[in-house]
Amino acid sequence: MIEHLRARNLGLIRDAEIDPGGGLTVITGETGAGKTLLLGALRLLLGETSDSGVVGPFEADAQADGLFVSGEEELGVTRVVPGDGRSRSYLDGAVASASALVERVGKLVEIVGQHDQLELRKPRHTLSLLDSNLDKAGEKAMERYRESWRRLQDLLDEAGRLGGTGEELARELDLLQHQHQEITAAGFAPGDDIDLEHQENRLRNASAIREHLGAAVDAVAIIDETSAELVARLRKVEGLDPAAAGVADAAESLAISATDLHRDLASGIDDLVDDPAALVGIEERLNLLGELKRKYGKTVDDILLFGKQAGERALEVEQLLARASSIGEEVEAAAKSVEAKAAALTAERRACADRLCAEMTSHLAEVGLESASVNFRFEPAEPGASGADRVEIRFASHTGLQAGPLTKVASGGELSRLILALSLSTSPSTDSTLVFDEVDTGVGGATALAMGKKLADLATGRQVLCVTHLPQVAAFADTHYVITRTESEATVALVSGATRLEELSRMIAGLPESERGQQAATELLELSGK
Repeated sequence: MIEHLRARNLGLIRDAEIDPGGGLTVITGETGAGKTLLLGALRLLLGETSDSGVVGPFEADAQADGLFVSGEEELGVTRVVPGDGRSRSYLDGAVASASALVERVGKLVEIVGQHDQLELRKPRHTLSLLDSNLDKAGEKAMERYRESWRRLQDLLDEAGRLGGTGEELARELDLLQHQHQEITAAGFAPGDDIDLEHQENRLRNASAIREHLGAAVDAVAIIDETSAELVARLRKVEGLDPAAAGVADAAESLAISATDLHRDLASGIDDLVDDPAALVGIEERLNLLGELKRKYGKTVDDILLFGKQAGERALEVEQLLARASSIGEEVEAAAKSVEAKAAALTAERRACADRLCAEMTSHLAEVGLESASVNFRFEPAEPGASGADRVEIRFASHTGLQAGPLTKVASGGELSRLILALSLSTSPSTDSTLVFDEVDTGVGGATALAMGKKLADLATGRQVLCVTHLPQVAAFADTHYVITRTESEATVALVSGATRLEELSRMIAGLPESERGQQAATELLELSGK
């Protein structure tokens, strides 16, 4: 509930505050005095869009402050609207966004006003109204529908990623399989590129290599032939000169190496032959490798990695194609489930509509519309996140009239009473404050008295605020504030006792001190029991 509300430099209000209590609090005043300015401050605290046009002439900024109570929790809220720039919001002294106000404070207060009369004419608002009043069975039906709807959307998204009927996946699979097969069939292994280049170079230069090897064999043969004499002479030197010890062993090692080298070189000449056919084969392998490098990578390792990844991706695509072949049936089944769940939700909504219509009709009869009828017209709509219904409120002020859309058949006064009946029939939790912003337009006489009683009944055990111009409504208030305007400023005052009688007299007769007006005001207070 609202514990405290303050408005500073808001329009013609320099500084005003109210402390609404439990029950019904009314705000009255002459036309143009600024009765709705206090509710404007409240709307700012609820996070509604700010407008620099509300900034008054007394300071640079307009400011709204409020203290809200929910259970054991108190919440302090401030909204500052500068003459130029964006508004600033604070929750318990900490900077907050306007959306945070909507989240934290918006659920504590519900404002019903002319805007709601306009909203009531919109099918989307009417559907939301029905859904907020579903019973447990209806809530379960809504939950089941939303689950089916989400399932259908997930399947449609997946089908979209699969490429519809799978043509793109099939083309991708063909390419991947070709790439994997081409690389696998080539039969290359890591390092093959270097080996092939070496083999090509050996075969291409076989004659030159043979010529040089032959000359090398002849040179090594000379060393091999003279090595025995070399070793013998060095042995004699060692015998004659102790300082030459070891030279003979070195010469003997050289002789052994020369013998081994001669054998290896001679064998190399025997192994080296001209083989044009082998050279052609090597060149073909190198050409194939070059083609693969052009397509798949700079090295054999790159090519082999590409082939491995292509094979793995091909397996994935095969699985996706298998999924694509079955997802169509799943989408069809999910669509049928959505249709069935939508029908069940529609049935629950119709049941809820019937309950609301019965209650609203009863309330309307008590505020002067005894023969009025209200019904909810259902039309099928394309399935969406909220079902497959388009709902419109139909109204007739008399049983002899054809019920029609509110925009065509309901007057301002009838809409006001319809709003009240709807609020009584769909009243939210008593933890929240219900605020009526001049919904009594076009109402007077006995009907106004009935409306006042209805508002008082609605305020039993909860907090209700009402901006009104009707003395019959104001008489039922537990707390009464009056806004008075001079030429340049509006002030707010709590009235009770004699001052309240004067305000009610003003509202009745236009004269605060009128004896007859005060007598009528006294009668109203007696009728209201206040």
